[in-house]
Amino acid sequence: MGRFIYEGTIRAEFDDRVLSHLQVAVGTKLRRNEPFFFTWHGDVTTGGGRTTVWVHSGASLVFGYFGGRAPKINRTWLEALMRTANSPGGLQVVPEPPDDNEAEQLG
Repeated sequence: MGRFIYEGTIRAEFDDRVLSHLQVAVGTKLRRNEPFFFTWHGDVTTGGGRTTVWVHSGASLVFGYFGGRAPKINRTWLEALMRTANSPGGLQVVPEPPDDNEAEQLG
């Protein structure tokens, strides 16, 4: 499990694969100078709940990974994450769909 740390105080655990995709989505938005909300649900073992942060270019963000290898990025999933990031509700983790781009390369 990797960690997302916001402003040194807010911490959330995500699977490394999820975290890698979130890092690309967040980086894309910030390179475009587009601040946004990021909302995630807490682990039910710690009470669940929901946390929302305002992500902007001045925010201190840390993406800490458990594993040493970066996973292959699923473009279809990244596009789905970007759609949420561009919505009024902001970035939210959505389930990983099959990678349409990978299927095209195999076909």
